[in-house]
Amino acid sequence: MILIAGPCVLESRDNVMRIAQSLLKYHEDCTKNFYFKASFDKANRTSLDSFRGPGLDEGLKMLQEVKEQFGYQILTDVHDYTQPKAVAEVADVLQIPAFLCRQTDLLVACAKTSAVVNIKKGQFLAPDAMKHSVAKVLKTRGFEGEVNYENAQKYNVWLTERGSTFGYGNLIVDMRGLRIMREFAPVIFDATHSVQAPASGGATSGGDASMVEYLARGASAVGVDGFFFETHFDPSIALSDGPNMIKLNDLDRLIGQIDAIRRIVE
Repeated sequence: MILIAGPCVLESRDNVMRIAQSLLKYHEDCTKNFYFKASFDKANRTSLDSFRGPGLDEGLKMLQEVKEQFGYQILTDVHDYTQPKAVAEVADVLQIPAFLCRQTDLLVACAKTSAVVNIKKGQFLAPDAMKHSVAKVLKTRGFEGEVNYENAQKYNVWLTERGSTFGYGNLIVDMRGLRIMREFAPVIFDATHSVQAPASGGATSGGDASMVEYLARGASAVGVDGFFFETHFDPSIALSDGPNMIKLNDLDRLIGQIDAIRRIVE
């Protein structure tokens, strides 16, 4: 099982290393393919005054330190076509933010690296529309055949479900979409962003972390390739996405539930 976990954004070095240390058990678990996740820049914050992160240069230094100290594989976001080449020197997975999932130049730039490309499904798109984003990466990597699960897996392209816009300031997860997208790519379920309430907290986004475990258990029963959890030792002081984060102390129990469901389904 792919497991992606870490803070939403790189905060202080002490906070990042504390969270990274707490996740070591998953890296050492032979049943997990673990990736440490944190963003060096959050380019789509609601407010201009919101914390965005340390930026590209300082952020990559912090991620490199995490990689060297703990041996983790690294996943981080890229936001424009000038970033992937440099980021891929540190990160094993380049993540396309949901709002940018159709940006051809960004997808092509990521595809020209050796990193896995993880494309988050736009909140505004039907699941089967993501096939076209996968095809852009495959074609750039020299593949001209059918867009299906096996070929996407071979050429290192993933999709991530993070909910769909439902009215104003709300997201829902249609579990059918997990099955639909898994026809043409490995699928990760982002349980924490799926409970986000975009721009509902005034100048920030709100969320309901209490619903994370229910959606995660549902996705486990449907069948996905992995899970994405933003986590923090104290979400109330997190500098981004605190309302939908899982506490580090709660993560182990939830992953145990997911594992149990996966064993039943398989």
